[in-house]
Amino acid sequence: MLFRWFYRFFLVALATGLLTALLVVFAALVTLPSLPSLETLTDYRPKIPLRIYSADNLLIGEFGEERRDFVKIGEVPESLKQAILAAEDDRFYQHYGVDYIGVLRAIYSNFKAGGAHQGASTITMQVARNFFLTKEKTLTRKFSEALLAFKIEHSLKKDQILELYINQIYLGQRSYGFSSAAQSYFGKKLTDINLAEAAMLAGLPKAPSRFNPIVNLERAKTRQQYVLRRMHELGYISAEQFAQAKETATATAIHRRAKIFAMPADYVAEMVRQIVYDRYREEAYTRGIKVYTTLRKTDQEAAYRALRKGVTDYDARHGYRGPEAFLELPKDPKDREALQDIMQDIRNSDDILAAVVLSATPSAVEAFRKNGETIRITGDGLKAARQFLGNDPKIGEKRIRPGALIRVKKTEKGNWQIVQLPEIEAALVAMDPNNGAIRALVGGFDYHLNKFNHATQAWRQPGSSFKPFVYSAALEKGFTPATIINDAPLYLQIGGKTWEPRNYDGKFSGPIRMRTALTHSKNLASVRILQAIGPTYAQDYATRFGFDKKHHPAVLPMALGAGSATPMQMAIGYATFANGGYHIHPYFIERIEDEHGNIIEQARFATAGQNAKQVIDPRNAFLMTSIMQDVVQRGTAARARALKRNDIAGKTGTTSNAVDAWFCGYQKDLVAVTWMGFDEPRSMGNRETGGQAALPIWINYMATALKSIPVAKTLPPKGIVVAKINSETGMRDIFGTFNEYFFQEQLPPEMDYSFQDPDFTDQVESPLF
Repeated sequence: MLFRWFYRFFLVALATGLLTALLVVFAALVTLPSLPSLETLTDYRPKIPLRIYSADNLLIGEFGEERRDFVKIGEVPESLKQAILAAEDDRFYQHYGVDYIGVLRAIYSNFKAGGAHQGASTITMQVARNFFLTKEKTLTRKFSEALLAFKIEHSLKKDQILELYINQIYLGQRSYGFSSAAQSYFGKKLTDINLAEAAMLAGLPKAPSRFNPIVNLERAKTRQQYVLRRMHELGYISAEQFAQAKETATATAIHRRAKIFAMPADYVAEMVRQIVYDRYREEAYTRGIKVYTTLRKTDQEAAYRALRKGVTDYDARHGYRGPEAFLELPKDPKDREALQDIMQDIRNSDDILAAVVLSATPSAVEAFRKNGETIRITGDGLKAARQFLGNDPKIGEKRIRPGALIRVKKTEKGNWQIVQLPEIEAALVAMDPNNGAIRALVGGFDYHLNKFNHATQAWRQPGSSFKPFVYSAALEKGFTPATIINDAPLYLQIGGKTWEPRNYDGKFSGPIRMRTALTHSKNLASVRILQAIGPTYAQDYATRFGFDKKHHPAVLPMALGAGSATPMQMAIGYATFANGGYHIHPYFIERIEDEHGNIIEQARFATAGQNAKQVIDPRNAFLMTSIMQDVVQRGTAARARALKRNDIAGKTGTTSNAVDAWFCGYQKDLVAVTWMGFDEPRSMGNRETGGQAALPIWINYMATALKSIPVAKTLPPKGIVVAKINSETGMRDIFGTFNEYFFQEQLPPEMDYSFQDPDFTDQVESPLF
């Protein structure tokens, strides 16, 4: 009886199995023709983003839907391959797409756990899903996935499949593929990661958002430990390696945004992106285009540091304004995840970090940073904000208290101090004056807080930094640096209104040489020069330097820089003085390459002395440089003497009410312009001149940029003579010229340069009163 029962059961089971098998075969026959072609895999063309590099071949920007960096399987570290297999599919090299043992193991594990806690997808099945299928959890999708896995295994070798997986899988932070993820999470090339980092990356595919070490380091560590344990169990690593990786795991998985780019050059990267997109449209973001710029790492980093220091120094001079905002703290102030949630959308600005106050007294502030760290600020760290820590009724609601959003920064000694995000903005642009190659460009304090590019888009009054172009026009009209100008009061009628220009210090110097007028930025003498040569002539003359007439009206205030210009335009203008009188065009893209490294566009530029257009007489350029060297040595830019060089020249600029501050300066192979001001124009403060606000940025940049460049000695061009000058009349001494002074580094005060007219060698300029 029992035998008969077992026999019947066996027949039913056999029939059911055969029927199931037939149904599976039938389903496979029906489904197979509808499966997608594997051409996507066999001719794999990943979406490679637009990448932008410096002249040093260092990555400075990347744009695309997917952050991806394709890597060959042979370049993948063995430790990472083993970590991936341990985490995702340890029988990858044994099965044929579907791991039946793995399926049974998953069924048992899930039955034991009382739920679906373990999957059975192989790496091949994940490749099928990532390339061809959706992530919906249905039997139809799972069946198609298995069939595709068989098809893939039949068409590709195991290493090819693993290579596809390593490059295609999404791992969080917009990163597709392990090479891109290594950069995003650790700021490293894939070949440079260690075992602990490999294990953390291998733990991401299961749930990139859940195990993202930037979002939740603790969960990422837990997953990392699991991967390391599996690697040890499978014999991939020894007990010693396992123990060492566990110890180093915390140190390597840094809970911060890793630096993906080699230098801070976001403004230039965006300039490049706009140009490339205009030419290639959406393909710009997917076809792997590489753009090589003219930026140099040393210059760009120096410019970035100098600008931020200049801005923060200005901000410190004008005092702390109070907390940035007030946040609602969670009920439990020790709830780290809740604290992180309320700060999730608040950005740090490089080393100026956001923190929310947990407790505050006049002697100590405890605050929570968005990375999960609780910090304590005491002593000098409270100095800037001390008035906001007491009970002064004048402070009112701006008092620092629990929930206050503040900014903190570490001092050189490693202590925390309260700082703030500056409200003022600045820009710096530096270029090679001989060909226009941009060497550094910083368009603002922080691109992520203000994307407006002040270096190229900010039209501001140049103030006295525009005077050299007026003085150059005067030289062309027959003036010399020794021509006497009267620095005395002026009362003028302009547009029906009385205009009474004044010097910055409110004093008058009387009759002075033109050289002295520019050296000390005398406004009244400058207006008289423009009166003498005519505003229309000066307006036309300025176009030689690249200025547009419509931005510089032909009126007398033009002598004081009442028009408008961008820092980039000012750099182009000053480059003409630096290179001996040639007009150059700035460029920042050296070449563009396709995904295979073929050059598809190459920069074409004009070079001074070769194919660039000469727009002013080289003697004019030389004389202006000589005068502006005096500006540095004994004039309004005397601070620049800290560089201990006599080959630099330039001019400060401060507009009315100190709304804009400038310094435009150069050495024969490098010109740089710095600007500072508020986006909504307003006074920076009575003491904030070009020499006080903008010049220090220029000095700090040039100190690095010129560090390895020897001091240049420039000989006067033909047609320049040195003459002894009568200090009272400004006229040439009767004894004529002293050409031996050509080779002296500094002229004695009683000497000066002038043009030598070939037809009238004894020509003398009369004073202008």
